Amino acid sequence: MSANTTKHANPGPLGLLGFGMTTVLLNLHNAGLLPLSIVIVAMGIALGGLAQIIAGVRELKQGATFGGTAFTAYGLFWWSLVIIWVNPFKAAGIEAASKVAMGYYLLLWGIFTAFMFVGTLKHNRATQVVFGSLTILFILLALGDFTGNHTITMIAGYEGIFCGLSAVYSAMGQIVNGEFGKDIFPLG
Repeated sequence: MSANTTKHANPGPLGLLGFGMTTVLLNLHNAGLLPLSIVIVAMGIALGGLAQIIAGVRELKQGATFGGTAFTAYGLFWWSLVIIWVNPFKAAGIEAASKVAMGYYLLLWGIFTAFMFVGTLKHNRATQVVFGSLTILFILLALGDFTGNHTITMIAGYEGIFCGLSAVYSAMGQIVNGEFGKDIFPLG
């Protein structure tokens, strides 16, 4: 490497860990295994939000439109979700989100994610699994809110745990494979 060449670290694993760990934690709640608490809110702000936004900005700076768009958008998803839960604007007369409003919110994220999934067809299988399962997760969560059917939300929770763990696997695979210079964790 010449003196003028700068090596750039891969921001993808940070973004995937931010997404994956936060998704697992929230979906433990959706599956009925944990109450919604400050643990999930704090993780949504810090790792789900900030870490993904940092990774997304780094991806964009390196010219990676897909990764930059994904991480930045999903980081802002986490921040918007926390704002919805906390509703700091209620004193100004802004109503809390209804189940139907949340259904549309989640449906729009599902549509966005479905289009992003199409983009993953140029990526490895691990990335396809993350985005495919995330599309299903958003659609199930939207259906759960639209119908008020808690069983659908619980099923979404278990599917979301899988989705989050698949992102953690992809992140760890990129880190470990990069460190060893060979495929220890297959990413497909």
